[in-house]
Amino acid sequence: MSRGGSGGRVRVKTGRGRTTASTRWLERQLNDPYVRKAKAEGYRSRAAYKLIELDERFGFLKGVKSVIDLGIAPGGWSQVVRRQQPKARIVGIDLLPTDPIDEVVILQMDFMDDAAPAILAEELGGKVELVLSDMAANTVGHQQTDHLRTMGLVEAAAYFAGDVLAPGGAFVAKVLAGGADHDLVALLKRMFATVKHAKPPASRKDSSEWYVVAQGFKGVPASLPQEVEDD
Repeated sequence: MSRGGSGGRVRVKTGRGRTTASTRWLERQLNDPYVRKAKAEGYRSRAAYKLIELDERFGFLKGVKSVIDLGIAPGGWSQVVRRQQPKARIVGIDLLPTDPIDEVVILQMDFMDDAAPAILAEELGGKVELVLSDMAANTVGHQQTDHLRTMGLVEAAAYFAGDVLAPGGAFVAKVLAGGADHDLVALLKRMFATVKHAKPPASRKDSSEWYVVAQGFKGVPASLPQEVEDD
């Protein structure tokens, strides 16, 4: 590892057992200001700043009292909620193990399990005000397949939100390729008063990820919309 160029940029040499791709990833991590900031401020991942920046624009964390964090691992988003709303009840759920976070209930299970909504409602004492999802499906390397898998996961998360949200609640989820597809946007517009897309500054420019922020929950429509409205 060496430092070179202006601004003290860290350069990483390819070592034994390390591929060129892994070397590029390590160099990017070492030079990423959000990674450094996360370490300095005690967040588990740079993704924490994506939620912070989204909230600065949309204000969905203000006064929130009950939150479900889908795909909580490694826990950065729940850390943000805990710091900004110390009295909020937070339940995180993930198939992966997640290290404990003070005053956050963490369930290691599939959020699509039929029993999940009832278990989460019991933990939170009823309906919730905010559902967060920073999930993405495991990739297989085929762009169209990966997109379809992730969007299917987002749609499942949206219906899950419909099961657990209280009137007026909000849903924030990661989507890909510039935003949610038309059918999902149309569904969300029938479920929520406002539906917006955003790419926070903490999201790398070369990443295909965007976020959908749906606020003012109205309820789940009886069926999928037949016509798609313009954004």
